[in-house]
Amino acid sequence: MALTKELIKTSYPLPAYNYKVTIGAETVSFSEVSGLSISYEKVVYKHGLSFRTGPVIIRAQPTDITITLRRGVVAKRAHLYNWLTGNTAKDIFIDLCDEQGNAIVRWKVSKALPLKMEAPAFSAESNSIAIESIDVIAQDIRIEYL
Repeated sequence: MALTKELIKTSYPLPAYNYKVTIGAETVSFSEVSGLSISYEKVVYKHGLSFRTGPVIIRAQPTDITITLRRGVVAKRAHLYNWLTGNTAKDIFIDLCDEQGNAIVRWKVSKALPLKMEAPAFSAESNSIAIESIDVIAQDIRIEYL
């Protein structure tokens, strides 16, 4: 069966390596973004007849949103450290892109505030890249399918 280019675009999953991250108005490169999840706590309500009908399970408050951003350490690039030491909440946009670099899916992280910045592990026996990470908390995540 011959597949058209348009059919491949609409039915094949996007690769996870083609993304861009924008913090505030600045596009920043990261090697990894993790923690983009939306979940809720549950409440189990057992009333007098729950031995017959079963308990009622409802969705409660959303859980805390913690996102981890990792990137290689480069000289004279201190804007993440400056964000951590300041006390300013910023919006973060994570765009999953197609092969032309156009955003297809966007995660809007509202009012992100950095909590922790971690330096890379140093070892004289290693030949790996120095990776720093920053953990942020956020008020909300919205997903937009563009």
